Amino acid sequence: MSTWLTRIVPEPRSRLARLDLRNAEALHKRVMSLVPDGLGERARAQAGVLYRYDDTSAVGPHLLIQTRAPVDATRLPDQYGTLAVRDLTPLLNMLRPELAVQYRIIANTSKRLGRTSERSGKLVALRGPEADEWWHARAQANGLILRTVVSTSLPDIRSPGKAGIRHAATRFDGIAVVKDAELVQQAVLNGIGRGKAYGCGLLSLAPTAL
Repeated sequence: MSTWLTRIVPEPRSRLARLDLRNAEALHKRVMSLVPDGLGERARAQAGVLYRYDDTSAVGPHLLIQTRAPVDATRLPDQYGTLAVRDLTPLLNMLRPELAVQYRIIANTSKRLGRTSERSGKLVALRGPEADEWWHARAQANGLILRTVVSTSLPDIRSPGKAGIRHAATRFDGIAVVKDAELVQQAVLNGIGRGKAYGCGLLSLAPTAL
């Protein structure tokens, strides 16, 4: 099964793009509008949708959307932005033990408190060293051995209003070595952590030298 990565560079003059990027709920709806209708209650999981709003020196601000089938670009509003699409299957097939990779992920760094806590069951945000510990544990559980980590605490991903969604977000960049290629493939396909419906969990990899 192929996996596709779509990059959308928003047009700065697009009012719709600016509105979407300021509102997590609106951006979620925009992304989901690009996949087929009729997928049921678990549409995001059925379509394999993961996404991340990113900013790099090479591209500038852009939206990355990963799906199991190419998105329907005709559903994007006119002059919303420019698209580029590539098949991730060659990258997934390249993964093997001992391969060094560069990684990037924006993760919802959080944990649910256990029964021994007075706030049992409450979801709490993790930041700083606690967020780094969270990422080390998740990376190892998903087949990666981290060699370097640069963590950046980001503003919470949220939608307006007191009842809106809110996710603590931390971006992790660095170099890792593949320990279990199958686990890493599944991490790329399925994402890591909570908040996948709102721009968290997309793991990006690129082969590199140690």
